[in-house]
Amino acid sequence: MKKSLAGREKKFFFGLVFVLLLGLLLVSYEVYDELDLSLAEKQAAKPPPSGEISITIKLNSRLLELYSDGQLYKKYRIAVGKRESPSPVGEWIIKDKFYSPKEILGTRWLSLDVPWGSYGIHGTNRPWSIGQFASKGCIRLRNADIEELYEWVPVNTPVKIIGNRTRVLRELKLHSVGPDVVSLQLRLQQLGFFGGRADGRFGKATEEALRNYQQENGLEPTGVADKKTIRALNL
Repeated sequence: MKKSLAGREKKFFFGLVFVLLLGLLLVSYEVYDELDLSLAEKQAAKPPPSGEISITIKLNSRLLELYSDGQLYKKYRIAVGKRESPSPVGEWIIKDKFYSPKEILGTRWLSLDVPWGSYGIHGTNRPWSIGQFASKGCIRLRNADIEELYEWVPVNTPVKIIGNRTRVLRELKLHSVGPDVVSLQLRLQQLGFFGGRADGRFGKATEEALRNYQQENGLEPTGVADKKTIRALNL
């Protein structure tokens, strides 16, 4: 009986050790999966890009793509805004850049010209959040990645943020500002009526583009996105 009991205890002990080791292996795999892109790119370090720089941020895949003369140069894994605090879809420019004064923002800050709030591309003191929908709307990179990007990206660099568009639930007109204005501008771009930036500012160019769309589609050419126009644009 004692031998049988001792055998059961050994089996239990080794079983427990196996479960703990398996758990550690899974956790290590998840951590590595989050870091693999950054580590692989560091091992294959690149010189600074020599062409004209632009940035595309893909919210759904949590990736920042750096382009040089229109050619993809490098990718970075990022954290983006949560559902209740989404990152701003649209076409922006980097209006300022500086060393970050707050630890939570990591070591560098690239400011975007979003007109309805303070948004930027920055580092983080929470590297485990990279790859997640985790921020209050800003784009987070690992500090080593933002430090590299900071050196390569000048002020006035165009930044396109791609993601789910905001529904238009109000009348939009001259001087309106917001993510719903971006949705209107992107739709007018898609239809070939608007050639400006989808920057969330309803200016004269947006008004003229909307008036032309209305005129060509049998709507009163007011230059105001009323309910009838919003419905016609499928916004």
